This record gives sequence, structure tokens and C-alpha cells, in this order.
Amino acid sequence: MSRVKGGTTTHARHKKVIKAAKGYYGRRKNTFKVARQAVDKANQYATRDRKNRKRNFRALWIQRINAAVRSHDEALTYSRFINGLTLAGIEVDRKVLADLAVHEPEAFGAIVDQAKGALAA
Repeated sequence: MSRVKGGTTTHARHKKVIKAAKGYYGRRKNTFKVARQAVDKANQYATRDRKNRKRNFRALWIQRINAAVRSHDEALTYSRFINGLTLAGIEVDRKVLADLAVHEPEAFGAIVDQAKGALAA
């Protein structure tokens, strides 16, 4: 029985890692051993930051909504505005609210008025 040589498989695996390390600095881009470490660490960061991106966008939306709410009514805060929306039965997520606040301030103003009315009642 003849022996099996794994050269083609190894070469393909190395090539895949080197391709993923394209653009890295120094030996990280062309030496397999170092490139594999760099690519593994980059994948760890990518996995972690997919969660962080969701956090960052939610924080941005909240800041935009808060600023827009305060520009319509100085006494109203973000927290009370969200409470007013819940009491009024308006189910609009923060992404859409932030988009309305930036691109359609009149529509957002109407939502703010409804939330204020629900808080007063």
C-alpha cells in the first residue's frame, strides 16, 4: 500500500490563511506561523465587535432621540419620552425613531406630542 502525501491539503490550508492575512504588516502577511496567529486574533476581535457594534448603534440612536426630544420640549427627557410612547401604545423601535428625528422632524414632533399627551393623561 502506497503512502499518502498531504502536500496539496497543507498548501491549500496555508494559502487560505495567507490570503486572510493580506495587507498585514511585516511577517504577519507572508509567514504562515505568524500569519495564523494574526488571523486568529483578528477573528476574535471580529466576533467580539459584532456584538459591540449593536451596542454602539443603540447608544447612538438613544443620543439622537434624546437630543430631538429635548429640542421639541425642554422639560421632556428620553426616559420619560419612551415611557410616554409605551403608555400611548406606540411600538416604534429606536432605530426608526432616530431616523425620523433626523430626516423627518415634523413626524417626530407629532410622535413627541402623542407621548406627552399620554404622560399627561
